[in-house]
Amino acid sequence: MQEALRLLERLAMEAAGIGFYDWDLTTGRLTWDDHLLALFGYTQETFDGTIDAFDARVHPQDRARVREGLDAAIAASSDWGAEYRIVLPGDTVRWVTARGRAIAGPDGRAAHVLGAAFDTTAHVEADARVVRVLESMPSAFFSLDDDWRFTYVNAEAEKLLGVTRGELVGGSVWTLFPAAVTSHFEREYRRAVETGRPVAFEAYYPAPLDGWFEVRAWPGPDGLSVYFVDVTERHRQQEELARAARRAQLIADVTASLVETLDAEEAVGRLAQLTVPALADWCIVTLTGDEDEAVDRRHLTDIGCWHADPALRDAVERYTAHRLQALAPGSYVDRVIQTRRAQPVPEPAHEAIAALLAPGEARDMLAVLRPEHAVLLPLRARGRIVGILSLFRDVEHGPFTSEDLTTAWEVAGRAGLALDNARLYRQQRLLAEALQRSMLTDPPEPDHVEIAVRYEPAAEAAQIGGDWYDAFLQRDGGTVVVIGDVVGHDMAAAASMGQLRSLLRGIGVATGAGPADLLREVDEAMRTLQAPTLATALVARLEQTVEERAAGVSRVRWSSAGHLPPLLVTADGAVHVLRGERSDLLLGVDAETERRESVVTIERGATLLLHTDGLVERRGADLLERLRELQDTLGDLAGLPLTDLCDELLARLVPGHPDDDVALVAVRLHPQDRERPAEAGPNVVPPDVPEDPDVPAAGPAPTR
Repeated sequence: MQEALRLLERLAMEAAGIGFYDWDLTTGRLTWDDHLLALFGYTQETFDGTIDAFDARVHPQDRARVREGLDAAIAASSDWGAEYRIVLPGDTVRWVTARGRAIAGPDGRAAHVLGAAFDTTAHVEADARVVRVLESMPSAFFSLDDDWRFTYVNAEAEKLLGVTRGELVGGSVWTLFPAAVTSHFEREYRRAVETGRPVAFEAYYPAPLDGWFEVRAWPGPDGLSVYFVDVTERHRQQEELARAARRAQLIADVTASLVETLDAEEAVGRLAQLTVPALADWCIVTLTGDEDEAVDRRHLTDIGCWHADPALRDAVERYTAHRLQALAPGSYVDRVIQTRRAQPVPEPAHEAIAALLAPGEARDMLAVLRPEHAVLLPLRARGRIVGILSLFRDVEHGPFTSEDLTTAWEVAGRAGLALDNARLYRQQRLLAEALQRSMLTDPPEPDHVEIAVRYEPAAEAAQIGGDWYDAFLQRDGGTVVVIGDVVGHDMAAAASMGQLRSLLRGIGVATGAGPADLLREVDEAMRTLQAPTLATALVARLEQTVEERAAGVSRVRWSSAGHLPPLLVTADGAVHVLRGERSDLLLGVDAETERRESVVTIERGATLLLHTDGLVERRGADLLERLRELQDTLGDLAGLPLTDLCDELLARLVPGHPDDDVALVAVRLHPQDRERPAEAGPNVVPPDVPEDPDVPAAGPAPTR
């Protein structure tokens, strides 16, 4: 059985191409079997059985290394092994792997070296091909063993890592690259080894590499293989694109935010928050006054501020509240006003600014904020400074780059133009409203009659429109109230409104005509004057005879030229729409059209409301529903004093800024069997009009 096992072992060795040797160190005789003789290119006849025959075949470059290994094993009577090249006749080079052991004799010294060798040329050449690929490829590559030691590093890895492979191979990756410990690199490498799955990631390694790397790592039976590429430039370009996108988005946000409102203060408040933290850690926005003369610090107001850190916003607000008063002459704010140029503040900014601040709250808060970098930019528009944008950065944020300043200038330019537009709009709007209101005079205060009027201009543009109201007395004591709306919402409509209103009240006072006749006279006058105007109007006249006064009632006669009907609120709070006769044509369409009148008798204590369509019309809303809402709201407010009723009606139906002009006239007929109520104000009428309707006026009243 033992003989059979030895035979099988011998056959297996032969099948694997393994040859055996025995070197007798006492006699010097080297014995090789047939496989080893063939491997080294010898025959029994040509092999002389000496170590010199072996040395003759070993590649000259490997010979010293192989003999050193053998000598060391002989000296220690230990194992040895080597992989080396041999040169066969014809200069053919082969790779051989040998293993052996030095066997000690009775005296303890090595007497024999026994071992085996086999041809590994195919394996080495395959490895060499892999190495050639790894050395020639543009990606860096290294391999780590199970103890995280470098076992191979290609040339590209040497270049990227800045360390030679001689310094790397055999060393621990965590020792040679300590910044990788606990970093994304270590987490991903260990994950790959623990899961047995490849990983891919991008990570930044600090100095001395100071770069971004795209890494792919594959675990294997011998450790971890790592491929990596330096993508620092790509990251730089991506970051530059991201910064450009952020700058563009900031400018777009600033533009959109500033054009959403024509209120300068609201726009500035938005600007302060938009620039933080995109451009600065905190900022202050300053406005000049509306004065057109030269600006100095007296005309400045710090109107907006913001800090990226919520914990420091209170400090910024307190600093902003006191800094203008605390600034010494020659401050950076003063320099911006004088030069109209940006003023960068020397670093550290908090020291440079503090040197120009008086002791107090502002300086104390600056010490808390401690800006390292600061720059002040003028907000300019149409040749004047309209404000200042002050930007501040902490030391961690770093100084302002040229790109930052370019973006800041763009923001400042757009903000300056938007703020100046807001200033001009405000001035134009105030002028327009003043003009509009100058044409809408205060109502009269006849006996026991209280009249309240309201006008709200549209908010969409700084224009005056064609809505108007009027209330006046005719010489016989009748009270006339008018509501109207000229087609259009511009200066031409306002001019036509003024002309039409003057015509109507002039004709009404001169002729004493009733509502229908008055509208017809106005239509004819418009034709004669060739006034190309279209307008709706409703004229109502309040009348009362002696008998009606005794009965505690009054009459309302009205005529409508295409206008919404009036509403009546009775003393008990019921609301009625006075539809009467059908509405006639607008003024300016046909001067020959027939005008109709409607009449209703009402008890004293009732309230009459005339209004323009701006009170009820809304984009996307159903008009009938809005009219019902008006009736319901009037019913809810019926018990309020007349002025409060008007204010609350506008607040509920036209919250915020109206889309269209709104005008209304409200008339309350107080009972006449008691004193005129205090809230109705004094009874004031022209000298030629009787205070009481049953008392004749001074001189005959004109009639038609």
